[in-house]
Amino acid sequence: MDDDHRGWRPCVLAAAVFAVCMAGTTLPTPLYGLYQEKFGFSELMVTVVYAVYAFGVIGVLLLAGNASDAVGRRPVLLAGLACATASAVCFLCATGLGWLYTGRLLSGVSAGLFTGAATAYVMELAPSSGASRATFVATAANMGGLGCGPLLAGVLAQYAPWPLYLPYVVHLVLVAGSAVVLLWLPETVRERRPLSTVRPQRPGLPAGVRAVFAPAAIAAFVGFALFGVFTSVSPAFLAESLDVHNRAVVGLIVALAFFASTAGQLAVGRIGVGRSLPLGCAVLLGGLALLAGALWWDLLSLVVLSALVGGAGQGLAFRGALSAVAGAAPPDQRAAVISTLFVVAYTGISVPVIGVGVLSGPMGLEGAGLVFIACMAVLVTAAGAYLLRRPVRAAGA
Repeated sequence: MDDDHRGWRPCVLAAAVFAVCMAGTTLPTPLYGLYQEKFGFSELMVTVVYAVYAFGVIGVLLLAGNASDAVGRRPVLLAGLACATASAVCFLCATGLGWLYTGRLLSGVSAGLFTGAATAYVMELAPSSGASRATFVATAANMGGLGCGPLLAGVLAQYAPWPLYLPYVVHLVLVAGSAVVLLWLPETVRERRPLSTVRPQRPGLPAGVRAVFAPAAIAAFVGFALFGVFTSVSPAFLAESLDVHNRAVVGLIVALAFFASTAGQLAVGRIGVGRSLPLGCAVLLGGLALLAGALWWDLLSLVVLSALVGGAGQGLAFRGALSAVAGAAPPDQRAAVISTLFVVAYTGISVPVIGVGVLSGPMGLEGAGLVFIACMAVLVTAAGAYLLRRPVRAAGA
């Protein structure tokens, strides 16, 4: 394929499809309070509903994380859009917790199908001379889409009718448009194999990737854990402790973390992977400290600052991790290796979040959040120290 002749349009269109899918995964964030009022469940159930999504992602990545390497990128991404459609329908039909669990699980399946395949697809559709920029486009599409979800849902829920329905109708329209775009885009996998050749994969890595993968995965874990808390329990904290009931504001605050992540990713091209990973850990530590202050003193300004600082740190660490891992992976195993990185990341977005939900009963949201912050601070400090001693270097930074 002549990548230079084709230009950037296919890459950008694929990134837009990526963003639409990921926006659907965070769409319910500012709506959880409405679901709690409607169905009468606890804060623990909010975190469980949220974490079901992460289990769906991890399950797909383990069972079929390398599927697009075999059958092609487009078939896997079209299947992901089909699952996103089914997820939105579940939320539109929701009459109880079972519908929410199913919708979140299907949302996780769609994200699992997209994460490795769409990241590799965006990078492969870019001109051959633009590897670094393509990595940013892929990660920005991921995080930008995640940020647009709560912002879109929050604005519609606050200022438009049918708050529990209209956001999903709008998303269904965007998904339909994305399917049309995907059918137009070219396939990038030349030697395709039957779906029957895809086998469940244990988390494993080619020998040349292992030294790069370990520190990169630690940084990704902590960054995603911070995002998990922001997207699952921060709406309840804003409402209960800070008396913020405007859902557009809640959606904006959550979105700021993801948008700040995109800004952090943009800086990686200038400072390099070797420095962005330990620097990302340091900035993440600052974001955790600000969040601890917000919980301790009940200050909205510190919540906003923690979203901005923590998001920027996550972006530095995440793009650095992805650049390092993708650059070290053999081309025919790139999607599988990227999927393994996302398994670690989505473990961070699920297990700590459920822990916060469990502790919120006896300790309250503030106490549970402070325990989470202490644990993540220890982990990110250890990771940063390790990365300073053994800098990561990879192509495509």
